[in-house]
Formats: sequence, C-alpha cells, structure tokens
Amino acid sequence: MITSFKFNNCFAFDKQVEMNLKADMRTRKFFSNVSNINDNLNVLKSIAIYGPNNTGKTSFVSCIKAIKGTLQNREIILNSNIFTDNPICYEAMSFVYDRKEYCYEYKFNCNEHAYVYEKMTEINRDKYNNINECIIFEKDTINEHYECSSDLELQKVLNIASTNNILIYTVQAEKFKTLQKIKEILINVANNIEIVDINRIPNSKTIEILKNKNEITNKIVDFIKNADVYLDDYRYEENIEFEIDGKEADEKILKSQNFIDQIKLVSVYKGKAVPSILFDSLGTRKIVALASYVITAIEDGKTLIVDELDSSLHFKITRAIISMFNNEINKNAQLIATLHDISLLDCKKMFRKEQIWFTDKNSNGTELYSLKEFSYEQTGVRDTTDIQDKYSKGAFGAIPDPDLISTLLEADLDEDI
Repeated sequence: MITSFKFNNCFAFDKQVEMNLKADMRTRKFFSNVSNINDNLNVLKSIAIYGPNNTGKTSFVSCIKAIKGTLQNREIILNSNIFTDNPICYEAMSFVYDRKEYCYEYKFNCNEHAYVYEKMTEINRDKYNNINECIIFEKDTINEHYECSSDLELQKVLNIASTNNILIYTVQAEKFKTLQKIKEILINVANNIEIVDINRIPNSKTIEILKNKNEITNKIVDFIKNADVYLDDYRYEENIEFEIDGKEADEKILKSQNFIDQIKLVSVYKGKAVPSILFDSLGTRKIVALASYVITAIEDGKTLIVDELDSSLHFKITRAIISMFNNEINKNAQLIATLHDISLLDCKKMFRKEQIWFTDKNSNGTELYSLKEFSYEQTGVRDTTDIQDKYSKGAFGAIPDPDLISTLLEADLDEDI
C-alpha cells in the first residue's frame, strides 16, 4: 500500500506537494476505510481529489505515472515546471512492502535526462509513533555523497554507476544481495500500481479476463450486471454472427475494421443478445472497461489510480465503486481518484476528512491540500457538516467561478454596434 507521495517542480507543481495516505486514528469513525498494517501504521483505502479544471489533478496522476515508469525501466514523460528555471524534478513515494514501510525518492534532470539523486530508506516507528529512518542507500551525484552501510561492496560502485537510469538498472543486481532485494521491492511496488484515464480506458484487460472464464470472470460479469440494472448478462462469445444494416457482419469484414474482439462482447437484454459496441451507452462501455481494473485491484491488493472516475458514470455507480474499496472486506487495495461530482463529497456516510483532497491555483502556484487541514475554527467544518454546501460556497477554495455569461453580453454588444 502507498503511504505518501511527494513531488516538487514537476508539471504544474512548482513547489513541493505531499499527499499523506496515513489515517488519523483520532477520528473515531469509518474504521472500515482504513487498513491496519500494524499498531503504529494505519493507511487509507481511498482518496478523492477535487479541484477546477487545469489546477493539477491530472498533473498529480502524471507524476505517479512517471515514478511507476521509472521503476519499471520504461521511457518516462517527466517535465519540470515551466515557470521555473530549475530543470531538476523531485519525486518520492513511501509504501508498505512485506509489512515494512519504505521511502524511495529521486531527482531527475530533464535537460540532461539524468537521475542525479537517489535514496531509499526504511521507516521505523516506535510505540509513540516517533519516526526513525534507516538509509538503505543514497546516491547523490550533486553533492558527491554515496552511502550503503549494509553493503560496502555496493557502496564502492555508487559513485561510478551511470546516471542515465536508476541504480537497479545500471548496476548488475545479481552481484549484490542488497541491490537484489531493493530491485525486488521496487519492481513489485511499481507492478502493484494501476493507472487509468476513464476517458481513454482500454477494454483489452476486461476482454482477456472474459476469455479465460474463471472465478474472476464471474466477479467482473457480476460487477457489470449490477452496475447496469437492465442487463441480464454480459459475456465474450467466440463464435457469433450479427446483421448490421441488413448485412451479415462476418469475421472478415470485422477484422478489416479492427472490431473482431470488441464485437464479440455481448450484452443480453430480456434474453436478447446484442453486440455491446453497437447497443450499449458510453457509460456502460466505460463500466465494462473499468470492471477488470476494480476487481483485480481488490483481489490482488493493488493501488488503482483513476483520472476522472466520475466521467459518464451515474453518481451512484461512482459511489458504489468507492464503497467497494472502503469496505471492511477489502484489506489492502487502494483507490486514488480525481473527481468533479460534489454529491460524493460526503463526510457523513462515505469519507473521513483526510480522504478528501483538493488542487487549486493561486498567485504563487499550484497547491495540493486535504480537507483535514481546515479546522472547525477556520470553516466551521465538523464530521457532520454538509461538505457539499461548504465546498460550493468556496470554503475550501478549489472551486471555479467562471464568468461565462459575459461572453454572451459581449457578443450582444458587438451585434448592437
């Protein structure tokens, strides 16, 4: 599970921002929204991020995508903030692996395409929740500091390792026991993060699972059917023929249109089987694509990042998806989603205060902050407060105030002239 993200000088963020996913256990409600790792570490199962368009929500997702890509040895897209002259981006992620908490961080020089700093630490907490960080390794080419006290042989090569990639890919890990363990941890953590944009979500993952026809397949079909109350069944049919506009849609025609897999997705309404791609709404097709990510995340204990989760989905479906992650049956899976639907801003029945986050812009740059940061004295917000009403009135910032009517007025004045 992820316990925090930190980003600095990345995309929209000109200053350091941090999202803390650790639960505040002084809050005596919604314990099912929290995963208990040990006596001193409790992690939130879901996060909702709100904010106006172009204030950093997608940038935040892009930052996570960059750190995942780095750990998977993929070509990454990571840009420094356009309003600074500093080409060095900073990214950090804290996480739980095998019931221990670690932090991995790096600095990336966008001009030189070089990883100029890397550090990994193990985070230990005593019974009073005091933190002690034990450095596993540190490779600082900026200040020429190199440390790996647990493996002095590895420490000797830190200063000569290339900066064109991170350490686990520039040094032969098999030669160093410590580096082998580091590589295992980092790759597994990266593989455990799934990132999707609901407006460009592929349905290939769902198709492959439906083809296999196993227990997961049944859960995905149940998810789709329960999300669309009019559906009797949903399946992938290998041998199927349909008529489209009076002409038989044979496999040869479909293949030329690259529809062969999509057309075999079948929805059943009142016993009538129809091709999903032709008869189902955009919302239903998004549910189909999203189903495999949600179910496998919960089954495998993954962290699912979804940009624009509520796009084209009924608010009750979005609420139900979030509730699946908050449910006590879910032990290790996490959901981090960007949203606009304020009906989901609910601290009475759905979220703890520290689960709701906002992005906003001011004269100094882009901000990321939590509802928990607002005290009762500041805003009059309690756990029983109508958060939707407060948000609509601008109590937490992060809300647009567009003056679109002036466009019509100006147009009307131009016509009069």
